[in-house]
Amino acid sequence: MNPKRSASKPGLDYRTVWRWHFYAGLFCIPFVLWLAATGSIYLFKPQIETWLDRPYEHLAVDGARAAPQAIVAAALAAVPGSALNAYELPSSPDSAVRVLVGSGERLVRVYVHPHTRAILKTIDEDQRPMRWIFRLHGELMLGDRGSMIVELAASWAIVMLLSGLWLWWPRDGAGAAGVLYPRLSAGGRRFWRDLHAVTGTWVSLFALFLMFSGLPWAKSWGGLLKEARSLGSSVAVRQDWNTGRAGELAERRAANAAPDGGHAGHRAHTDTSAPRDYAALDRLVPVVAAQRLAAPVLIAPPSRAEANWSARSEAQNRPLRANLRLDGASGAIVQRTDFGQRPLLDRIVGVGVAAHEGQLFGWPNQMLGAFTALGLIAVSLSAVAMWWKRRRSGVLGAPPALAERRLSWPFLGLVAVLAVLLPLFGASLLLVLALERWALRRSARLAQFLGLRTA
Repeated sequence: MNPKRSASKPGLDYRTVWRWHFYAGLFCIPFVLWLAATGSIYLFKPQIETWLDRPYEHLAVDGARAAPQAIVAAALAAVPGSALNAYELPSSPDSAVRVLVGSGERLVRVYVHPHTRAILKTIDEDQRPMRWIFRLHGELMLGDRGSMIVELAASWAIVMLLSGLWLWWPRDGAGAAGVLYPRLSAGGRRFWRDLHAVTGTWVSLFALFLMFSGLPWAKSWGGLLKEARSLGSSVAVRQDWNTGRAGELAERRAANAAPDGGHAGHRAHTDTSAPRDYAALDRLVPVVAAQRLAAPVLIAPPSRAEANWSARSEAQNRPLRANLRLDGASGAIVQRTDFGQRPLLDRIVGVGVAAHEGQLFGWPNQMLGAFTALGLIAVSLSAVAMWWKRRRSGVLGAPPALAERRLSWPFLGLVAVLAVLLPLFGASLLLVLALERWALRRSARLAQFLGLRTA
């Protein structure tokens, strides 16, 4: 990296952008490594869950299958004090029936034998292995606080990637060596530099997509998006994704509770321990099965979340999803909403999330996600190696500031736009600038360590 190659261009300060890249990386790299590792595991959720659930497929079934209502009764008896949250259509006649039951914020998955109604397994949804990976990836197992930390790290990682692309792009007639392809014969620090630059060049656009497509799930950014959509709307905005842990638990409480009033096929009440009438399920299961929705398909009773019986596809490939409103008394389909009928923003987010999770276009999507994750790991580790080789003893190793700065106005303009689009980044940027100006520079020793002294 040679800061002099851009020093002759007015308005472009290579060293300043390099310093921003360094500090962004210093904060982001631990999180990037964590997100890449957990995200690459979550990409293969369908295969992992199929393997984990293999004992509950191809069961010995001798005789007629039990009625759905009877299967639900067995599941409820296995979890005292619970109510039906959703009945999942089995994938085959000899598969265990998955029944979701819950009370308050708790949600339990019960595996029931389709003939004998024997309870094969019960497990809290939050204790399922892929739910652990999901929460480790999105919120560090810290709830909404963790979600905001991940969002902040992703926001700074966006700055790190954009500044890295600006730094490494060929200029002044420089060739593509070390940018688009590595110089394999080079050794020492140049080897790590080429590994960092070339890998970063190839994975940056994919990584930027992953970071932006994950923002709607974040507590802060996703919550602000939902509030913005609610402005001027006379009805509550309902999204096909949660914004933070608190939002997920609120949806559980609503789905586990009976409607607040009215008659929706059973006596309304709020106590989940009181008996409810699920006889409509026997009529609705064959009707929903005939629609051939993308698996998994869940049938849910009336609740505070939805006043009618309903069915929904929860396929990870979200463009395949559809929702049904059902008449429990007659078994008729009252309304069907396919993915293409949803608001444009919901469709954009849905496609983005499906690609983010590796499910939009099958195994090639998974391979592309794994390639991006491995590339980010390589970029991060090579950055640490370069930093370790170039740093002097007793200092952090940041590129020293120039006595006379020439600002990169296009880059500063991009940072300003990102500060508006990413509020957590904007707030943290102001905090960092204030700390640097009013606190860090006041200590000569600290300023020297951080590289705030001019070169």
